[in-house]
Amino acid sequence: MNTEIVVVNPRSPDPQTLARAAEYLRTGRLVAFPTETVYGLGANALDAAAVRGIFRAKGRPATNPLIVHIPDPSRVAIVAAEWPTAAARLAEHFWPGPLTIVVPKHPSVPEEVTAGGPTVAVRCPNHPVAQALLRAVDVPLAAPSANRSTELSPTRAEHVLKSLGGRIDLILDGGPCPGGIESTVVDVTGPLVRVLRPGLITVPMLEEGVGRVEVATKGEGIARSPGQMEKHYSPRTPLRLVDGFAIVDDYLEAIAAGKRVGLLQLFGPEAMPNEPVAYAAKLYDQLHDLDERGLDLILVEMPPDTPGWAAIRDRLTRASG
Repeated sequence: MNTEIVVVNPRSPDPQTLARAAEYLRTGRLVAFPTETVYGLGANALDAAAVRGIFRAKGRPATNPLIVHIPDPSRVAIVAAEWPTAAARLAEHFWPGPLTIVVPKHPSVPEEVTAGGPTVAVRCPNHPVAQALLRAVDVPLAAPSANRSTELSPTRAEHVLKSLGGRIDLILDGGPCPGGIESTVVDVTGPLVRVLRPGLITVPMLEEGVGRVEVATKGEGIARSPGQMEKHYSPRTPLRLVDGFAIVDDYLEAIAAGKRVGLLQLFGPEAMPNEPVAYAAKLYDQLHDLDERGLDLILVEMPPDTPGWAAIRDRLTRASG
């Protein structure tokens, strides 16, 4: 299979290009597209055969559910059997945006999407290309990150091509994704809103909309969202997390042992941003770059253990798993 790349204006994508991409999706083919978080690999969420194509292309285990994307809350009833009050409040506060809401699934959603579970994860992305594509195709799209399973998520079209070239039909190249890491995922099917995966919408931000929330510590039974695997978001190069200035000692020790080492630091020359939103926007891009250098080791300074950094710490911990 040849994977075609088409460049689109990230703010005003060409309607004819989107119409062609939408036709691909309606006929069961796979299209990668940018969102405000990372690039997604889209298939018609109501077509079980198309959804199975996502799992084949990614080498993704069938036990790992997918997120379904819709253009606005008015489409929720297509995929959700219920829309609890907490879901409505969160959508009002944060949609369109990087928040995925887990609710009871509609019978129209194939079991392949939900890993056989009774719930579905739904998101309304805040990116002009994703929005325009969803409106052009007029069906909900299942769209995990557009990369091979457990590998680094893609924030540029070239990352998608490197990982999935020859496995998917089309990549819409809308430039770099501004957010840089995957959405926050919350489950609203219980008495309290439960955070299943941290993201740039933090616990304090959620609590402003719905009051106290819980943070899941470990998955139980059938997974209700992606991002639950212990090893995930990983470069090919071994990655080690280091606390604080100990990174300098580890770096010097590795160099003395003859290793080629890459660094991600919060301080010092060529440091990463010391603010979580800016850090997230650069994280995967920097790791992709380091992963291409033929290094023996990537050392990463662990960010602070505060709510604002929770998503970054989660991704780094899983990347080093």
